[in-house]
Amino acid sequence: MAQRTRETATTTQGTATGSLAQGWCALSALHGRIESHIERALQARHGLSVREFSVLNVLSEQHDGPGGHLRMHQVADSVVLSQSATTRLVTRLEERGLLSRYLCPDDRRGIYTDVTPDGLRLVEEARPTHDTALRESLQDAAQRPELAPLVTAVETLGASA
Repeated sequence: MAQRTRETATTTQGTATGSLAQGWCALSALHGRIESHIERALQARHGLSVREFSVLNVLSEQHDGPGGHLRMHQVADSVVLSQSATTRLVTRLEERGLLSRYLCPDDRRGIYTDVTPDGLRLVEEARPTHDTALRESLQDAAQRPELAPLVTAVETLGASA
């Protein structure tokens, strides 16, 4: 009897792990499809990658009040990149005249970034392209049974935000 209970537990655990892995694969597939579609649209129309758009978008929300500026590690966290990848990305955007960096006046070790007027203009022009590509990707993914529940979850999160 104890052997049968162990076999049942192992089988149940294996099924749960398999379901978890399947869910993760579906989520990864949805993310990949969306990011790829948005990347193509942004590159074709605005010469921006998804990561470049994300950094510009996050930094375009900075303001002069408390908490209105982000240090480089905060930018890295918000766009889910390593600090070194974020620094390289910010450097490329700075070389294109879309961002500028400056030392934090309160803590000379901290570096802030600002979006330049050209950067603000570009992110504003690119935002409708991004949003349209996102909607198109979600509509396409909703037609696939394995992705439809995730699309519903994303749309539900968007509606509550």
